[in-house]
Amino acid sequence: MVSMEVKDLEKSYGKTKVLKQVSFNINEGEITILAGPNGAGKTTTIKCILSLLKKDKGDVLIYEKSIKDKQVRERLAYIPENPDIYPYLTVWEHLKFISLAYRLEDWQEKAMKILEMFNILDKKNEISKNLSKGMKQKVSISMALLHEPKIFLIDEPFIGLDPKGIKDFKDILKILRDEGKTILISTHILSSIEEISDRLIIMKKGRILVQGTREELTSIAGFQGKMPLEDIFLKITDREKA
Repeated sequence: MVSMEVKDLEKSYGKTKVLKQVSFNINEGEITILAGPNGAGKTTTIKCILSLLKKDKGDVLIYEKSIKDKQVRERLAYIPENPDIYPYLTVWEHLKFISLAYRLEDWQEKAMKILEMFNILDKKNEISKNLSKGMKQKVSISMALLHEPKIFLIDEPFIGLDPKGIKDFKDILKILRDEGKTILISTHILSSIEEISDRLIIMKKGRILVQGTREELTSIAGFQGKMPLEDIFLKITDREKA
């Protein structure tokens, strides 16, 4: 099932057009990678989807309803490259903050289960400035999960993580996918995500070059057999003059 449809997004800064009729779909229960070189427009696309940036044209549909509806936007969760948490709040105080923001009732038991699932229950009373980036990401995801969003948009999650942090984060993504969540990850570090990705969207200079499954993109790139996503990505971006 298509859970999110992005239709003809356009965005300019002055006379510079940074998004050019960006359109794609992502499916429920899949991990989709939004890949592209630095400056391709990945973060701008995500921020326009979330209405953090005002788009010039286009629309975003969540389960066939426009994202202009506030209740529809509440079905999304955003995890930025640098976890947006408060340095002097404890892990538990962050979850309490979310419960108040979304007017959640009887949230404590669920919050405990989420922290236990991500192995940070023992950090419940730790202030955030003392946490590693990997731990901060877990707190950020825990906050996002508390109000039960359907779709996660994650921007460059692997920058600054050590190998264990990367493994832990991938384990979290698997859990979310198994729960039927929709996940869109913006990254250019394809080697860290390829074994759990379902679909790939490749951008360059503000427009979509190709999108599809690994097998479909392998064929588009002119390869045979199972090729690393980085090789597929480089072949397609090198030959396309966007």
